[in-house]
Amino acid sequence: MNRLILSAAIPALLLGACASDPAPMVITPIDPATVARPLLLPPPHMPADLTPAGVRAADDHLALEEVNGAEAMAFVAESNRRALASLEGDRRYETFRQQAEAILTATDRIPGPSFLGDGIGNFWQDAANPKGIWRRTTLESYRSANTRWETMLDIDALSRAEGKDWVWKGADCLAPDETRCLVSLSDGGKDAVVVREFNTATGLWVEDGFILPEGKHRLEWLDRDTLLVATDFGPNTLTESGYPFIVKSLKRGQTLAQATEVYRGDIGDGGYGVSPNVYRNGDGAVLAVLIQRPLDTFRAETWELRGAIAHRLQLPERVNVRGVLGQMLVLTLDEDWSRAGRSWKAGSLVAADLARLRTVPGPGDLPSRIPDEVLFAPDERQSIEDVAVLDDGDVVATLYDNVRGRLVVFERGQAGWHERNVPVPDNVAVSLGDTSRNTGRFFYSVEGFLTPSTLSLANTQTGATETLRAAPARFDASTHVVEQFEATSSDGTKIPYFVVRPKDLVMDGHAPTIIYGYGGFQVSKPPIYIPEMGKLWLENGGVYVNANIRGGGEFGPAWHQSVLKEHRQLAFDDYAAVARDLQTRGITSPRRTGIYGRSNGGVLTSVAMTQHPELINAAVIESPLIDMLRYHELPAGASWIGEYGDPRIPEEAAYIARYSAYQQLRPDTEYPRVYITTNTRDDRVHPGHARKFAARLAGQGHDHLYYEETSGGHSNDADPVANARRWARHYVYLSQQLMD
Repeated sequence: MNRLILSAAIPALLLGACASDPAPMVITPIDPATVARPLLLPPPHMPADLTPAGVRAADDHLALEEVNGAEAMAFVAESNRRALASLEGDRRYETFRQQAEAILTATDRIPGPSFLGDGIGNFWQDAANPKGIWRRTTLESYRSANTRWETMLDIDALSRAEGKDWVWKGADCLAPDETRCLVSLSDGGKDAVVVREFNTATGLWVEDGFILPEGKHRLEWLDRDTLLVATDFGPNTLTESGYPFIVKSLKRGQTLAQATEVYRGDIGDGGYGVSPNVYRNGDGAVLAVLIQRPLDTFRAETWELRGAIAHRLQLPERVNVRGVLGQMLVLTLDEDWSRAGRSWKAGSLVAADLARLRTVPGPGDLPSRIPDEVLFAPDERQSIEDVAVLDDGDVVATLYDNVRGRLVVFERGQAGWHERNVPVPDNVAVSLGDTSRNTGRFFYSVEGFLTPSTLSLANTQTGATETLRAAPARFDASTHVVEQFEATSSDGTKIPYFVVRPKDLVMDGHAPTIIYGYGGFQVSKPPIYIPEMGKLWLENGGVYVNANIRGGGEFGPAWHQSVLKEHRQLAFDDYAAVARDLQTRGITSPRRTGIYGRSNGGVLTSVAMTQHPELINAAVIESPLIDMLRYHELPAGASWIGEYGDPRIPEEAAYIARYSAYQQLRPDTEYPRVYITTNTRDDRVHPGHARKFAARLAGQGHDHLYYEETSGGHSNDADPVANARRWARHYVYLSQQLMD
């Protein structure tokens, strides 16, 4: 096991002293969390000057930030050659690849349904259609054992015809008939898309249709001939993160240059760009037009567009508008809120009268007779996840109670709102699917670590539920059990985590164990069915752990906000506490412990590797942020300043520098052989992070693997066949490190 030599020597010296003492002694085991690390010199690549200029001057791998630069591409080619020789040359690779591909392209998967006009739509990928087809059927046919699908758009055929690597990114169809749809297509899987108008009735692109060039657009239908668009309108119309801050009204036949401005934020705005939102009822009538102007990653102003003029609403900055019910806005609060003598705590689900929120009353504005009310106020171990508003007055929501799912319909009676639980199994994740506002119908699914997903349809008007589809098992779950434990973090906070382990596991620390973590952006990680993990890992005797560390949304906004910015180290401490707890219980040991995380989870895993190499022997660090002193300069990094802090501010640069793994690497520390992987077409988390980290590891003489896929983007869902190769590489590496 590779360890930090100086800290590992402390218990060794104590044991040596005991051996020389003639009197027997009882030795109390030392908790590594309580052992202070020795004072060390600063890492050799830690800038003495933490200003942006100083950080840049200390960076010896800036050329790798050029996405398609010659030096960068040569580095990628050589790294890929070495990684593929090790991973795809392994005897297990082809078996893993075939197993993963069979799962990801299986024709008996549940086709995810969405309501589309009077029928059901679905986007489908398999081995014959790796780029996918957009298709439709009737609800009656979808219910049947032999569904008859009609293809509307074939992305494989479109790519061949146009010579493009098109990746489907969704369609936005205008209610109520939903025949006119804005289809988003990405070249190679990037977040940036081109938009084209498609007619589902004819199956053709609309001749005089809306067409938007490639960009990170925010757009909504206002009416059949008008869009609200936030995009790149030319010089000085994007924030430093590369997102729009201007909203314009675009009429059919107009160019972007001819569009009429209806709202303007500021070029210094943070977050993911200004977003127009048009709320309709099931008949297509507009209930409200709201604009979210982000101030940073999590704070935003909410404006209402009435006619051509926008007025700010009296809403807190940390709020999520979940829908419109008549004259009421349905909200979840990410901060405490007091108004008109009433108070609601963060995490609550609230219905607030839109008229009372207006700073400038409209003609005939009258407050609703229904008072602002709280539908649900969570306790400290609960959170609201998905919310849908229906025309019959009901609000549907998924809740998590100690990371276990519930499905609730909130109904308003004469005495106020009350809950009606929709029955679901215990200890599962519950996900809300698409809804039909005017019919009261909604799809939902349930799943667990060892339980395949089941899709159901519910109707709030009748109270009926019916199971439509049940996914087949993709691995033998009979050999494993699921348990939930708690670890104690550095500040005493209890951190829950799930363990999926063999039933007959002997607790002697020998089990190969993967710890998955994310811990950011209020994203919850409930118990979900991961078929490729079950087949490639659990069936081979492995243990899988899901760590619900702070930074996620499992226990509401406070669980997330407790580790923002200068408190980020607590999330890393949570993760290390889970690893120690697993090892204390005898489930695994440092030799058999591996970690996996992607995107924000790449921050987590790279920090875990540099701060606690003594706890692990493997790390899959995927699509990661790693250079946290320059992340704001790598697109679209500045949009996340609300999460991590701003390295341009000296005191914030100081606390970021204490954990930024790229600068914290040391040549005299023994790290496990890690696997870093990313995607050239990732325009959300810049591939420079992963490249530079791999290059610095190499420069310091640390064994590692680096692989960069050249197509697919950040989400890795562009091609299930390519995705099967990705998972096969992951599990070959983990098997090499933890099972061999």
